This record gives sequence, C-alpha cells and structure tokens, in this order.
Amino acid sequence: MRFAAAVGSEPPWFVGRCLEVEVASQGRTAEEALANLREALELNFEGGPSAEGIEIPTIAAVEMSA
Repeated sequence: MRFAAAVGSEPPWFVGRCLEVEVASQGRTAEEALANLREALELNFEGGPSAEGIEIPTIAAVEMSA
C-alpha cells in the first residue's frame, strides 16, 4: 500500500501525517517521523480492513485574499 504523507516541524519534533487516513506520528528528524508514521500505519491496519475500502479525500489548495 502507498499513502501520501505531510511532514511539518513542531519544535522540538517533526510530525508526519498521513493524508488519506487519520494517522500521525512524530520523531526528532523528518526521516524518523516518516519511519514512525509507517509503523503507526502498519499497526492501524493490522488485523483490520485493507486499504481497498479507504475513500481517498480530495486534497486541494485554498486561496485567501490578502
């Protein structure tokens, strides 16, 4: 399975969030946050439904006037 992830900095941590499934994790580096997110996703799906039933949300840019 392949998911999209967003990684942001929330000092002193990096936070990885899956864009298709409401799962997040953190780490001291961006790479560690992604590795921890991968583990969290594996645990989320362990013994549960497969990713085939996941409805992929629409991800879009939102513009605001200044």
